[in-house]
Amino acid sequence: MAIQDKNAKPGPRKLLALDGGGIRGTITLEILAELERQLQERLGAGPEFVLADYFDYVAGTSTGAIIATCLSLGMRVADIRKFYLDSGPAMFDKASLLKRFRTKYNDEQLAEKLREVIRQRSGEDEAKLGSQALRTYLLLILRNATTDSAWPLSNNPAAKYNDITQTNCNLHVPLWQLVRASTAAPTYFPPEVVTVGEEEFVFVDGGVTMYNNPAFQLFLMATLKPYKLEWPTGEDQMLLVSIGTGAAANANAELSPNEMNLLYNASSIPSALMYAASNEQDMLCRVFGRCLHGGELDSEVMDLKGDIGPGSLPGKHFTYLRYNADLSRAGLNKLLLPHIKPENVQQMDSVEYIAQLQEVGRAVAKEVDLTHFKAFLPA
Repeated sequence: MAIQDKNAKPGPRKLLALDGGGIRGTITLEILAELERQLQERLGAGPEFVLADYFDYVAGTSTGAIIATCLSLGMRVADIRKFYLDSGPAMFDKASLLKRFRTKYNDEQLAEKLREVIRQRSGEDEAKLGSQALRTYLLLILRNATTDSAWPLSNNPAAKYNDITQTNCNLHVPLWQLVRASTAAPTYFPPEVVTVGEEEFVFVDGGVTMYNNPAFQLFLMATLKPYKLEWPTGEDQMLLVSIGTGAAANANAELSPNEMNLLYNASSIPSALMYAASNEQDMLCRVFGRCLHGGELDSEVMDLKGDIGPGSLPGKHFTYLRYNADLSRAGLNKLLLPHIKPENVQQMDSVEYIAQLQEVGRAVAKEVDLTHFKAFLPA
């Protein structure tokens, strides 16, 4: 189904938003695998069923952009998982000592891996953002360092900057390059220079914007008039599923002030921004939407399910589900994973602990319950 068909089809809209978080995207994949399995069984679909058949609009930031693009291209989750397991070590290829003054890792192997998988799935030598191989609407979050602004780019053909008659049309930009730009986490990977029309822009990871969790931005781009989709809203008209890569609010419990030097701040600030952004986007979704599933945001507001007072809206705009892992010691214990050390799974580049990240993902995946999807499944 092409995206034009997605827009024309009747019925409620289903949106999927995927957080950034480096190799912790393997947590996301295990949750998606269980969701794919349950939906396939519930819909009576065959082995060819993919999540692109169910969701209309998929968004991703950083590692979420990789997964979202693969899903939109019609890949099954098992194939994306294999891509991560096979390519993970290559993605985090350590830079030479001289280069490490700029970034921790090289980007050549990551770029080539992205080009390869997109080439294989699209059947095109260099698929663009406007490729007809994309089976859903796709939103990728980038930060344009040249203009010092967040750039949420979609393949919506009606969008203002997607006019194919214009030289600066975003749909003409290579898809792999946009995904690579969304994963260019400062201090981890070099920035990506992208040519749009006749201009060159320097892009870095979308996680260092307010949209490391792109869920609320996805809702806005699917509904607000300027984005030119204007899909109907309501608890039974729109489903928004948001999946995180794990969080640990007390990851620095043993931190000493003397340790907070320039190098410490350079390496820790990106993850701090990502955590804060994800939490805020999650809270907005719980205020504007009817939250049926999601852990505690913090010990003061709790999970914001049910009646949350006059600060809430009188009518909810969508049904909202949030799946994420608490990677603190207490959170891992609650997931019945006492053998996993928090420090092994909290970092964005913990490639050597992929198996443990998968364990975390499978534990969270047990929370997937299709009764929460009732209004968005055939009777």
